[in-house]
Amino acid sequence: MHYGLTFFPTEYSISPAALARAAEERGFESLWVAEHSHIPACRTSPWPGGAELPQMYYDVLDPFVALASAASVTSRIRLGTGVCLLTQRDPIQTAKAVASLDVLSKGRFMFGIGGGWNLEEMRNHGTDPSTRWKRLRESVEAMKLLWTQEKAEYHGELIDFDPVIVSPKPVHKPYPPVHVGGAMPHALRRAVRYGDGWIPLQGRGPDDVAALMPAVRSALAEVGRDVEGFEVSVYGCSPKPERLAALRDAGVTRALFFVPSATEDVVLPLLDDYAKVAGSVE
Repeated sequence: MHYGLTFFPTEYSISPAALARAAEERGFESLWVAEHSHIPACRTSPWPGGAELPQMYYDVLDPFVALASAASVTSRIRLGTGVCLLTQRDPIQTAKAVASLDVLSKGRFMFGIGGGWNLEEMRNHGTDPSTRWKRLRESVEAMKLLWTQEKAEYHGELIDFDPVIVSPKPVHKPYPPVHVGGAMPHALRRAVRYGDGWIPLQGRGPDDVAALMPAVRSALAEVGRDVEGFEVSVYGCSPKPERLAALRDAGVTRALFFVPSATEDVVLPLLDDYAKVAGSVE
């Protein structure tokens, strides 16, 4: 099982470059960063994590800029969006950003995506919340064509464009793996339909991901997909050895530990603790 980190990079936290370098030095496999373009001043959508929305949601840096800085000072650690709110983005422009980051990182990018929970935020982008899941699927389908075809066109209900040429193409072939975030059962169905992996968030939905792995294998088998090519990454995973051992034994691909939006003096000792736990449950 691989071990990685999840992070909301801000101007007052450890920098993405410093965190990525420190994580690589300690043997972590990956670093994933969150996304919110903005937080509407008048918001009625409840945050799924509790009553008060943490400040880091307001202040988080752009994920592609943050990961580009991380890529520039590292050579091995994989870099992911955890998650990119693709339903709020233009798929052509985002396909360009993904490919550019994959080129700059020499094929180390992983594309974590989600539909989002903040209805006001997505409406500000012109996204109808009631059709965001269709938009998510169509965006992924369209981007796969943009990454793999010299001239690509896509004609869906929400995403529609005539033949275009988008370059560069990703280094990772055929394209960076697409990991779909969200809870059972809907997110898993989406991940199986058009993703290369599933990212459940610990504490949201069914909490025991180890117990859900038979359902993952069953869902893949129903559509004739091989479980070997599908990754399950637990976001915000508990660092308790017994929990990690259960995930490992169940066949979970990756455990992702949460890193606070804090300074180096807070974060680096925490990384040491995480690395020690990870080393005890390989």
